[in-house]
Formats: sequence, C-alpha cells, structure tokens
Amino acid sequence: MGTTQLESVPEPKYWHLKTVIGEALDSDFAVGEILPNERELAARFGVARATLRQALEQLELEGRLQRRRGVGTTVAPPRVGVDVSTTQHTWPGVAEETWQSMDCALTPAPAAVARLLDIEPEEQVHVVRRLRVTHGQPVAAELLYVPSASVPDLGVDGDPTGPARARVVLRELQRLVLDGQDRSVELGSARADDAKELDRLPGAPVLLVTTRYLSEGRTAAVSVATYRADTCRLTFGDSVDLVMAS
Repeated sequence: MGTTQLESVPEPKYWHLKTVIGEALDSDFAVGEILPNERELAARFGVARATLRQALEQLELEGRLQRRRGVGTTVAPPRVGVDVSTTQHTWPGVAEETWQSMDCALTPAPAAVARLLDIEPEEQVHVVRRLRVTHGQPVAAELLYVPSASVPDLGVDGDPTGPARARVVLRELQRLVLDGQDRSVELGSARADDAKELDRLPGAPVLLVTTRYLSEGRTAAVSVATYRADTCRLTFGDSVDLVMAS
C-alpha cells in the first residue's frame, strides 16, 4: 500500500517541542512550580514564542500544566482518579473527605433528574452542592438531588440553606440501606456556574458523572458531578495507587 497523504505530513514543530518540555517538567520542575515567562522559555528551547505557545496549550489540555489567574503557568499535580466502578457501595458523605459541603437548597429538580428519581418535574427536592478539592484546587463540583421521601424525618430548624443543612441531609440519607448504585460518564462542556467554581472558562471540557443511589427498590438520590477533564482520569476500582489528597 502506498503512503497516505496523512502519513506524509511532517510532525508539527510545536508537537516535538511539547515532548521536550514534558520531559523537562519531569526532571527540572516540581508540582505547583511557576514556569518562567514565555520569553525566557522561548529562548531556553530556541523556538519562536508562537510555537512555544502552541506547545504549552497542548500540555495544558493534557493536564500537565495549569494556567492560574493572577499566578501564571504552573506544573499541574497528578491527575485525580475518578472511580467509575460500582463495586463500592457508599452513600455520599461517607469516607469522602475530599468533598466539601457548600450549601443546600429546596428547589424543583431538573426534568432529566426528575425522571431518574421517578418524581413529578415540579416536585421540590433537597439539592446539596459540594466541591471536591485536591492539592488546594477544585477539581469537581457536584449537585446531589435528594427527594423528601428519602429523608422524611428531616427537620426544618436552623439554617435551611447553609453547609450545616447540607450535612444534615447527608446524615439522614445515610440512615437508608444502600442496595447499589449505577453510574454513567460522558464528555461535556462546562456551564458558566460550574466553570466559575472550577476556575475554568465556560465551554472547557469536563467529565459529567451521573450516579443513581438505589434503596428499597427505588432511586433514593441522584448525583451529577462535573469533573475538570484536564485534571482527572477514570479508574475502575482496581488501581490501589490512586490516592486523592485533600
């Protein structure tokens, strides 16, 4: 077979530079270290700044670098392992120290979530908002939808919207017997509110992880978590070396 047109295209210069810089990140820089400015890097590697910029953009897409507002370009920490297996059955809030409860609201569930919960679209549910942080940076934002039927003994005393209320909802949910869970993962784009929480631009690539928690033959809660695609990787419950630091 002859050489195809694609195979005859030479490797872009910035792609080779990306490999060279990647090796330098492994040997010369530490996690969180701020890289020199573009002028200094271009001089170090003997390339035009336009070529350097393309290489840095690729490394950022691959999760090797992070551009932080007001800080500059830093070496990214190792990717966070997102366990998408369903072998471990635990309620949200149990042994999940990397999640921080932000607030709680009583509001109608989105139509898609209402279908998963098998409730009427206008029915109000408890919405717990949580943030997952590793190496001091947010890597995921979650909305946990809990219908009132799952937490019938939930009182109305105290702050109805703050972190304390969120913890009460999680505590009451954990009183149920968890029969199992199912999960789906898809690639999406960050909405404006998610992008703000995750320090990304709207439209940035994200992983959308939807989890149904099952108890007594029904869906007791639904979680919709938005993970930064540049800092996370999927795992399947059999990688013991993936420890998430908070």
